[in-house]
Formats: sequence, structure tokens, C-alpha cells
Amino acid sequence: MAPLDLQPLRRLLRAQTIAALATLHRGEAALSMVPFALDESAPAFVIHVSSLAAHTRDMLEHPRVSLLVVAPDDGGRPQARPRVTVQGDAMPIDRDSDRYAAARALYLRRFPEAEDTFALADFSLFAITPLSARFIGGFAQAVSLTPEQFARALRDG
Repeated sequence: MAPLDLQPLRRLLRAQTIAALATLHRGEAALSMVPFALDESAPAFVIHVSSLAAHTRDMLEHPRVSLLVVAPDDGGRPQARPRVTVQGDAMPIDRDSDRYAAARALYLRRFPEAEDTFALADFSLFAITPLSARFIGGFAQAVSLTPEQFARALRDG
């Protein structure tokens, strides 16, 4: 069996800016939308969230989350749309750390209009570190990835 081409995974994560974020909320699955920047060197998904949002409190109580990133509709079969589901741990990034400054710069490169939210005390950065990923590159093109394979897929592009 030929190895799956992971270039579409890189393109998907570099092109899409929004993910569905699943958290555990009061014992139930909860889903929300978050803009993300991808720290390819970590690798990690960087999100900037308000403490007023339920998903932020959820991540602090239960760091294990799931992210789903889906390619836009191209008029073809919905099942053939490239997508990746990532299971990971969400951890706040300490404002006084070097990592925070780098993550902030990374996030603002992708979302310059978010500059003003960094002045708000209730917003913080989280890094979601992948523990596993399931990439669907198209119809009948699926692969499960370890954290190492996921990192390699981003690095080799």
C-alpha cells in the first residue's frame, strides 16, 4: 500500500483559520468555534479565548479536547472533503513566558485584527498539543497519525 500523501493536510491547516473545538462541559460534549494559528514547530494549535467563554473554563477543568478542521465545500461529495480531527491537551500559555510572546506573534500574524483583544484581561492563549490525529484526505483516503507523524507531516512541507 502506498503511503498517503500528507501535503493536503498541510494545505488544509495552513488555509483554514477556524476549527470546531469539542470540550467536556458539565459531563456532556460541547462544541464551539475557535480561530486558530498553527505552531508548526511545536506542533500545537494556538487559540486566543476569553475566560467568559464556557469552553475556556472547560479546558481548565478538563484539558483533553478535540479539534475538527474541514475544507470548504467544493461542490463535490461532502464525505470526500479533506478534514482532520485532532485529539489533544489544551494548556494555558503563561503570559510571562517566552512561549507566550512567540504564540502571540504567531496568532497576530494570522489574525492582525485581534490585536485589541490582547489588551483585555479576560483573554488568554492556549496551546493544544496533538496526541493523535485522523486525517481524511478524500473519499477512502484516511490515516491515523501519532504526534510524531503529525509533526513530520507539517515539517516535511
